[in-house]
Amino acid sequence: MVLMIINGNEPVTAIIKYITMPRAIWKGGISFGLVYIPVKLYSGATSHKLDLNMLRKGDKCPIKYVRVCQDDGKEVAWKDIVKGYRIEDYYITISDEDFEKASKGKSESIDIQEFVKTEEINPRYFEKPYLLEPEKGAGKTYNLLREAIFESKMAGLAKFVLRNREHLALLMADEKVLYLNQMRFHDELRKPDDLNIPSSSPSKGELEMALQLIKGMSSKFKPDKYSDTYQETLKEIIEAKAENKEISVPGSKKEEEESTVDDLMEQLKKSLEMTS
Repeated sequence: MVLMIINGNEPVTAIIKYITMPRAIWKGGISFGLVYIPVKLYSGATSHKLDLNMLRKGDKCPIKYVRVCQDDGKEVAWKDIVKGYRIEDYYITISDEDFEKASKGKSESIDIQEFVKTEEINPRYFEKPYLLEPEKGAGKTYNLLREAIFESKMAGLAKFVLRNREHLALLMADEKVLYLNQMRFHDELRKPDDLNIPSSSPSKGELEMALQLIKGMSSKFKPDKYSDTYQETLKEIIEAKAENKEISVPGSKKEEEESTVDDLMEQLKKSLEMTS
């Protein structure tokens, strides 16, 4: 995504460029019993985030980040950088060969371990979506697995290696495509034990009113009706400033009114009135 601004007195237009032909970030195959399906892995999501540069406040000079040694302050070239793991006061360096040894036999395969029901998985485990495309000649086998997973309403719990790290993933399907949801391992999830969660319980009336509010706000999930209004407004502000114009952004009067209500029951009543 690129925001182009034309300098001078000419009208300014924000031009958003989308890459129509994505590049595969991984090539390998799906290991399904004795069946192997060659596939390409693509990112399954894009970001609305604007590409903002860091500038010096006075003269708007761009800021450059450099890699410097902490001991002597000298800049270090990429070719001279290695990765290491700190043990007490010294480092053990990890070479490319070490990474290859750790991923040997794993880096080119999405290995299905078992099939599970998606509703049994807590959403906290989901991390990042990917799309899978069959390699040339693998379309029939790809569609066989896709239809089988879709009809069974199950998902394949799998492991694969990407960027020198092993991941847990869920292989899922819809009417068109196989997709992969990268997951977090169980020991990566933070436990809520250290949080200060009060043991107090709501009254019966408060719970009933909260359930009514949920019912009143319930609807069928339509993801396309939501958009990133924050980034949209930010782009409008950038375009207006480039043309030396002012842009008015409405305040949140609703939030100010709600913040003055202290009683929980009164908050629920006012919320129900808004949904009716």
